[in-house]
Amino acid sequence: MKISLVLGSGGARGYAHIGVIEELERAGLEIVSISGSSMGSLVGGLYAAGKLQEYKEWVLELDVWDVVALLDLSFDKRGIIRGEKVFNKLRQIVGESFIEELPLKFTAVATDIKRHKEVWFQEGDLLTAIRASISIPTFFTPVEFKEMLLVDGGVLNPLPVAPTMSDHSDVIIAVNLYADKERPAITIPEEIKRKQKRIAKSLEFLKKRAKKVIHDDEEYSMLDIMDKSFDAMQKALTRYRLAGYPPDYLIEISKDVCGTYDFYKAYEVIEAGRIAAKEFLQSFL
Repeated sequence: MKISLVLGSGGARGYAHIGVIEELERAGLEIVSISGSSMGSLVGGLYAAGKLQEYKEWVLELDVWDVVALLDLSFDKRGIIRGEKVFNKLRQIVGESFIEELPLKFTAVATDIKRHKEVWFQEGDLLTAIRASISIPTFFTPVEFKEMLLVDGGVLNPLPVAPTMSDHSDVIIAVNLYADKERPAITIPEEIKRKQKRIAKSLEFLKKRAKKVIHDDEEYSMLDIMDKSFDAMQKALTRYRLAGYPPDYLIEISKDVCGTYDFYKAYEVIEAGRIAAKEFLQSFL
């Protein structure tokens, strides 16, 4: 069976897409097109380029100093992180890759905040499209491209089903990362637990230092408030978009599997995606 796959936005929750894709492939389903927003475009684009396994191995191996080294703080007031170090690594993994040359149809969705419009990347440099699509406002600096100022696709369309409506596939399957369902129980190997604790401790230290620098003594920092606001907005927009462009099937990932910026929790988030896909396949096949 040929499927069009729609991968939603949700920050680090997007690692769940990796587990979903692996299970769909294991079940013998053929993915012929992908549309993605934010982390959905990153995972989907890497899969379309045949490099998802390399990316998965990289994020699972990241340790505390690797994470800190990737945080290239920006002096641009439009965003905290430039993202150049992360994308230099992705360029090593993917190389020069153009969307129109990929073996399957791929669409990365970004938002032009000058014109308040969705932008669909269906041709051109793959990593430029992904970089625009994942530019979470205030966290990553925006992308200037052809007189547009591009930020995260989830600002207007966190679950972009529309680009797949005309695809030549049997069904459209969408993956929602903001489901109101219980977080699955996942057994995490002790070695990974210890590594995550080290990273979490270091990130918490950096966060406290940053709050001191900007004299922020509130319980919730500006970034915390932006994060919670963005999550609320995307959750509401997802419901709205699903009503307008319903997929044939929906795989739902608990919104509580991790926080937007918990990128060091790749192992359990990937497993959460795998569990959700297995549950879906039991009724689908």
